[in-house]
Amino acid sequence: MLRVKKLDIFILKSFLMLFIGTFFICLFIFMMQFLWRYVDELVGKGLEMSVLAQFFFYSALTLIPLSLPLAILLAALMTFGNFGERYELLSMKAAGIPLLRIIRPLIIFCTFLCCTSFYFQNVIAPKAQIKLLTLLVSMKQTSPELDIPEGVFYDEIEGYNIYVKQKDRETGMLKDVLIYNFSDGFENAHIIWASEGKMEMTADKQHLYLHLYNGEQFENLKSQTISSNNVPYRRETFREKHTIIEFDGGFNMVDGSFLSDRSDSKNMIEISQSIDSLSHRADSLGRSMYNEIKASTYRNIVLSKADSVKIVETNNKINVDSLFNSYTLAEKDKTLGSAADRTESLASEWNMKSYQTTDADNNIRKHEADWHKKITLSLSCLIFFFIGAPLGAIIRKGGLGMPVVVSVLIFVIYYIIDSGATRVAKSGEMNMILGVWMSSLVLAPIGAFFTYKSNNDSVVFNAEIYINFFRMLLGLRPSRHVFKKEVIIEDPDYTRIPIELDELCNACNEYAARHRLTNAPNYIRIFTNKRHDDVIAGISAKMERLIEELSNSKDGVLLEYLNKYPILSTKAHKSPFNNQWLNLLAGIIVPVGLFFYFRIWRFSIRLDKDLKNIIHTNREIQERINNKSFII
Repeated sequence: MLRVKKLDIFILKSFLMLFIGTFFICLFIFMMQFLWRYVDELVGKGLEMSVLAQFFFYSALTLIPLSLPLAILLAALMTFGNFGERYELLSMKAAGIPLLRIIRPLIIFCTFLCCTSFYFQNVIAPKAQIKLLTLLVSMKQTSPELDIPEGVFYDEIEGYNIYVKQKDRETGMLKDVLIYNFSDGFENAHIIWASEGKMEMTADKQHLYLHLYNGEQFENLKSQTISSNNVPYRRETFREKHTIIEFDGGFNMVDGSFLSDRSDSKNMIEISQSIDSLSHRADSLGRSMYNEIKASTYRNIVLSKADSVKIVETNNKINVDSLFNSYTLAEKDKTLGSAADRTESLASEWNMKSYQTTDADNNIRKHEADWHKKITLSLSCLIFFFIGAPLGAIIRKGGLGMPVVVSVLIFVIYYIIDSGATRVAKSGEMNMILGVWMSSLVLAPIGAFFTYKSNNDSVVFNAEIYINFFRMLLGLRPSRHVFKKEVIIEDPDYTRIPIELDELCNACNEYAARHRLTNAPNYIRIFTNKRHDDVIAGISAKMERLIEELSNSKDGVLLEYLNKYPILSTKAHKSPFNNQWLNLLAGIIVPVGLFFYFRIWRFSIRLDKDLKNIIHTNREIQERINNKSFII
């Protein structure tokens, strides 16, 4: 019992050290990505450090649920990759401890992280989201910090255009200042030029104080009601002039009550209540629109010779076709034109009214998506652990190299599926539950597959297995490569080998004569066969033993003969699968069954040629051994 407790502590300690580091790294990356979206709107505002600290604090709170899954995935990959690289995982399994028992303390810990993520999303994140959005709106509305560039007209002050030719950075003096004042309208512009000047903010940061020296002021005296072409103006020369311009350069927090209707600023109970109220409001709006459209639309247009158009209620029994056929061509043209105009008017009215119901439906779907998102994002912590832990045990690569690449790739796939399916669900083109849960439905089976394979020590990422599978499926023949060895410990037994070659030839002849491989196989027998072909497997095993022994030969010609031996496919000429039910299913599905039928027939013909090739190669080797008596 003590050994198990120490093992749990060791695994938890190894995981926690990496998890803490990866969590803060992931959180920092997401915060920088979030900041990058608003950097153009926030830069140059002269914001205080307390405001920026609030911005980073609230953004971190809202991004914690998104950072947890990626941190768990990366930490699990690195932890079990290190275990596999240092053979610690192999030692645990050699002691009889299965993988599920090894990861049990981490499963409990990740379940706790799932609950923590859900708590953040349902309790803390909505409040932090309101604070963050209020702060962002306030920061966007803050006037930019006063920093007038040289040689450019500065128009960030409302109603003013300011031009400064040169600035003295040490004294703050401005050279050759030109100010256009449009506060009284463009027609009554005030123009001030000064050779030198200085600007500073008042203590309350609500006004800009200008000190101008050695300049002139021009003012257009034209009134808005004067139409005369002779416009008087006033010119003033001054040695020193002081003026105040309204300029709010401080940070003012706006009222964030208008953000309370957003779905991401509510918990699950509030979202459910909002969905009920929005659905009730949408139903009431839809019924009122339906009644209004029904009253204004379900009328028949009746034409008469006295009146061009006559509106008659629907319940009146009138044969409109007969009445219309009795009209002259001009009356028919006038009637059709009037009907077309009325139809276009009704269609335009319906389109305008449909916007209200469309907005209501979109708002409802957005609330539903955020309700489910709180669950799926929390559950992704556990799903990513069941992907990362067994995958790290299979890859057996620690550090920040391969785990980072794999984890980023998996997270990108998750993000693409989640964002794409959720967007489609919000548009109403997919079921909401299916769309929001799509990423979990895709990744959960992958995690279960990796966990099963790693727990059973199955090979998943061995490329040779997949290459051989597709070779067998497509009928591609692998080639044999036998080379001369530099060092030979034991020479072949050339007195015994010819006898075994004769036995191998007899076995090949007997098998080919009994099974008649070139004939068409029985369709039913292919898909109902439960037995393996042990005879051809024995022939292949005996051939491989002889090749292995003869590969120790020093004779180059003999080694070339060994490369002529085919690599036998011992199962390709029999049933397509080892499982009986899969064979029956493949036989019932006619296109699949015909594919495997002709494939097996082709492999049977190839096996017949391979057996003849083995016999021919055996004879060549026997002849070579008999003629080269010095080998023995």
